[in-house]
Amino acid sequence: MYDYDAVVIGAGLGGLSTAACLAKNGLKTLVCENTSWVGGCCSSYEQDGYQFDIGASVVELSWIIDELFKALGKKTSDYIDFIPVDPIYGFVTEDGKRFSYPVDKDATREVLAGFSREDAEAWDKFARLGSEIVTQAFGPIMTSPFMTLMDAVKLGAKNPKMLGYMRYVLMNFESTLCSFFKSDKVRASMSLQSYFVGLPPALCPGYIAFLAYSEHEGIFYPRGGMVQIPKAIEKVFKEFGGEMKFDARVKKVLMEGGRAAGVELADGTQIRSKVVVSNVNAKTLYLDMIGRENLPSWATRAMESYEVSVPAPMIMLGLDTKPDLDAHHTFCYTTLEEMNSIWFEDYLQKKLPDRGFMFISWPTHADPSLAPEGHPLCLNLVTFAPYELAQGDWDDMREQYLDAQLDLLEKKFGLDIRSNIKVVKLNTPKDFARMYLHPGGAVYALQNDIMASAFFRPRLRSKAVPGLYLSGASTHFGGGVPPTIGSGIAASTCILEDC
Repeated sequence: MYDYDAVVIGAGLGGLSTAACLAKNGLKTLVCENTSWVGGCCSSYEQDGYQFDIGASVVELSWIIDELFKALGKKTSDYIDFIPVDPIYGFVTEDGKRFSYPVDKDATREVLAGFSREDAEAWDKFARLGSEIVTQAFGPIMTSPFMTLMDAVKLGAKNPKMLGYMRYVLMNFESTLCSFFKSDKVRASMSLQSYFVGLPPALCPGYIAFLAYSEHEGIFYPRGGMVQIPKAIEKVFKEFGGEMKFDARVKKVLMEGGRAAGVELADGTQIRSKVVVSNVNAKTLYLDMIGRENLPSWATRAMESYEVSVPAPMIMLGLDTKPDLDAHHTFCYTTLEEMNSIWFEDYLQKKLPDRGFMFISWPTHADPSLAPEGHPLCLNLVTFAPYELAQGDWDDMREQYLDAQLDLLEKKFGLDIRSNIKVVKLNTPKDFARMYLHPGGAVYALQNDIMASAFFRPRLRSKAVPGLYLSGASTHFGGGVPPTIGSGIAASTCILEDC
C-alpha cells in the first residue's frame, strides 16, 4: 500500500512546480521540506522589520512562470504582483565611472555609443540574435523534457536555425562577448552573467552570454519579496489538495525491487509512494539518500564525476539612509580579466576574494515595504568564494569577511555605507550547506560547464533508478528562477507520461 502517488523532496521552485502540476492532474502528492519555509534559494528572511532575499533577486523570462500557471489553469497575476525593474543594472567602475543599462534596447544602444560607436552597432546584431536564441531555441525547450542527444536532433529538425546557434554552444562566454564587442568596459559590464551559472567568462558556455540580452525582454520583482513566487505555487498546490510537511529532512529514498518506493525521514518516519521526485542536489540524492549500494557502477562513477557549483556568500544589510545607488542591481567591477582572476587566482586557490567585484541587490528600490518606515533600505551584497579556505574557517571568519567586503566597496568604488548599517546578517557557504543540504554550499547545485549542461546533466527521469525523477538546479538547464520552474513542468510531464 502506498501513502501517496508522489513524494517530492524539497520545496524549492522545481519541486513545488512539479508537485503542483501532479496535484492538478489528480495525483495525491506530498512535499517534504527540510526547513520551515518554501523556496530554497528563492526565498526571503526577516530580521528587525527588514526583509532580505535569500539567493534569487529578480525574475527574467517571466513567461515561464506564466506557462506554469496556465498549465495549472490559473493566472499568474491572481497570485503574484510583479513590479517592472528598470534600469536592469547600474554600474560602478574602479575608476569612478557610473552608467546604467535600461530595459529599452534602443536606449541601451545609446549608452553603449558612449563607449564605442562600433559596439553600439554590434549591439543591434547581438540583441537580434539574442532574441532568436531566447524565443526560438531555448525558450521552447525550457519547459519540455530535454534529456538526450535525440531530443536535440528533434529540436534542430523543427527549427533549422538551431544549427546556426551551435557555434555559441561550442564557444566560451568570453569569446562570444569578444566576437561582438570591442570596448573593454562594455565587455566587462556584460561579464557578470557568466557567474549566474557559477563560472568565469573563460569557462562558461558561450550561449549564456545572451543572458545579457534576455533581461531586455523585461525583468521583474515580486511585491513582498522573492518568497512570493514559491508561496504562490505552494498556494495553488494546496488548492489542488497537495500536502506540505515542513522540518522534515529526508534521510534516504526507500528502495524496493530496484525502484524508488518512498522516503524515510530523519526521525525514522517512512512514507511510501509510487514515485519519488527530488529537488535536492543530485550528488546528495544519489550518493547519500539512495547510496552507492543501490546504484549501478556507471551511475556512481557519473555522479562522482560532477563538480558542485560555486558558493555565494551573501551579506544582508538594513540601512537607515539611501546609499549612493540608482538601480535595483548594481555591479561593481573592474575588468574582464579580473572576472576570470576571481576564479583562477582566488576561488581555485581557496582564497577569500579581495578583487574589484561586488554584486549589490537593492530590493527596496522596487518595493519599499520590505524595510521599516524611516529605515528605508535593504541591501544584499553578493560575491563568490570557496567553501573550503586555505586559511581559516567560515564559522570563525564572519567579521573578517564582512569588514573586507565593506572595505572593498569603500576603497575601490567609493561606496561608504558602514556608518548607516542598522541590521546585518551574513550567510556563508557553510550556512547554505546547513540550511539546504547543499554540498560545498553550492548555490547552483552542479557546475554548469558545457559537459554538465542540458542533456549532460542528471536526467529528469532517472535512468539508474526507476520511479525516481529530478527537478531543480541539478537537472535540465540548471539553476535560476526560470530554469528550475521549467524543470518542474518538464519533470511532471515525464511522470504523467509514465503513470
